[in-house]
Amino acid sequence: MSRAFLVVMDSVGCGGAPDADGFFNEDRPDTGANTLVHIAQACAEGRADSGRCGPLKLHNIDNLGLGAAIRLASGQTAPGLGAAPQGLWGAATEVSRGKDTPSGHWELAGVPVPWDWTYFPRELPAFPEDLLAEIRHLAGTDGTLGNCHASGTEIVARLGAEHLRTGWPILYTSADSVFQIAAHEEAFGLDRLYALCAGIAPRLHAMRIGRVIARPFTGAAETGFVRTPRRHDYAMTPPAPTLCDWVQGAGRRVQAIGKIGDIFSMRGIDEVRTGPDAELMAHWTDLMDEAPDGSLTFANFVEFDSLYGHRRDVAGYARALEWFDAALPPVLARMRPGDLVLITADHGNDPTWTGTDHTRERVPVIGAGVGARAAGLRAFADIGASVAAHLGVPSQGPGRSFL
Repeated sequence: MSRAFLVVMDSVGCGGAPDADGFFNEDRPDTGANTLVHIAQACAEGRADSGRCGPLKLHNIDNLGLGAAIRLASGQTAPGLGAAPQGLWGAATEVSRGKDTPSGHWELAGVPVPWDWTYFPRELPAFPEDLLAEIRHLAGTDGTLGNCHASGTEIVARLGAEHLRTGWPILYTSADSVFQIAAHEEAFGLDRLYALCAGIAPRLHAMRIGRVIARPFTGAAETGFVRTPRRHDYAMTPPAPTLCDWVQGAGRRVQAIGKIGDIFSMRGIDEVRTGPDAELMAHWTDLMDEAPDGSLTFANFVEFDSLYGHRRDVAGYARALEWFDAALPPVLARMRPGDLVLITADHGNDPTWTGTDHTRERVPVIGAGVGARAAGLRAFADIGASVAAHLGVPSQGPGRSFL
């Protein structure tokens, strides 16, 4: 029986979104943003030589069809990515009115988002007083810190010492539809932080805020503060059954790697394996051997986005791409006859762009296990429909299989 492995390289867009002019970073529209092309150009021009050097080296995924997918999506050529495709290749366009994690993942899994998300204003404070009062009540504190738009690393560095002194949680948001709460794992307590986020999440979800994110950190004012990997997302439940539900409902097993469990509120998920991206690659490798026949493994590699895209770190993003590419051969060597591996993304995050937000882009669709074939320009929802078709599971969404 066939198995499927759907792998999201978080934020690895390839330009060409037809509605990019309707999405912004600060006051600049996303028109022309292209994560992969601009990284490859920077590498070829010697502008991304920190911790690496020379042209972008993605031989394995390019051989499957990455360069061809970029050309299809945007009409641009990424320097060094020009191999003749030996796998499935195409590009996908999102229809949901958001360039965020839940929108991208839900639509990849067959369910476009049927509403507009709510975003907090950039005024100070960013959050209404009645919401802050409820958080103070839930946290058992006299006040809160932050209450603004901010970078997570910056606000923890700026307010970490005051947080330790007062015990007040640090609240902040971004250009995404998110509400983030940062607190010291030991002084505030990790379980207490999780309970606070879980307690306030229903109210924020009712406001169409997509995610409440627990952001634990450790450290001291003297040595500095560091965010830990024990982040936890409290996301809205998808508005309809997704690919995960379809597969699980057919009596098959669904394994989640990375933050997939959080994104889908554990609906349709049997098992979750988490950790930093290096550990996630080990989990994926193990599941190539362990995943049962007929199963779906759904993975998200987040560090392209979280560590490099938002921080506009071109060299770091290039290093992460080359690391992922070099890790592919041992994984793909474990494929069994009948297996399908699809590698895609959920949005863009061009590290050469203005601002710190995601960028509206098409995403590559690269596959192994079905021979060399062109999938063409597709909808995000077609990816979920194709995985379902491969597994012999009925698709319940609007997508159409390209297999």
